[in-house]
Amino acid sequence: MARVEPLRPNEWPKTMRPALEAMIPSERAIERPVHEGRPQALNTLGTFAHHPALAKAYFTFNGHIMMNTTLSLRHREMVVLRVGSVLGCVYEWAQHVVVGRDAGLTDLDIARITFGPTAPFWSPFEAALLRSVDEIVKAGAIGEATWAALREEYNVQQILDLIFTVGSYQILASMMGSFDLELDDDLVAYLTPQTSSGE
Repeated sequence: MARVEPLRPNEWPKTMRPALEAMIPSERAIERPVHEGRPQALNTLGTFAHHPALAKAYFTFNGHIMMNTTLSLRHREMVVLRVGSVLGCVYEWAQHVVVGRDAGLTDLDIARITFGPTAPFWSPFEAALLRSVDEIVKAGAIGEATWAALREEYNVQQILDLIFTVGSYQILASMMGSFDLELDDDLVAYLTPQTSSGE
């Protein structure tokens, strides 16, 4: 059970709904895919609803990460999933399995992200990308060899977006873990394999 019960949408203060608008920047390079039946992360949003001013500030930051990043969607989701995996944040990892699939990651990719940069078949650059997440989370900085490998393909803006993507989801994982946030029912249902009625 969560340490603090997330507020249900009908319990949200009036200032929460305007805070949600900060998730979607007025000018954006990436449109959020619209899919019916996708999990809504209401436990996360309901926890933020206890502090709408903070929610608005974080959603503004995260809106850039999700919709104005200079990273490819594949690379952004590789980074987020690796953060969730390294920190053992089941909620974050599960939510971004959904988002990662939308970004084109396969279930095999997702399994290899969980295994990490030494998993087979990564390109040298994508191995360095995952290694950079491990180094930022564990040591607070990208190491020299990893930096050199990243600079083979990334410019300064991309390096900054990488670092701040890690930071954004580190903060979120810390909140989820500290509040002992439970997976939403719709997230569990979405990730649970469905069997046919004949089985």
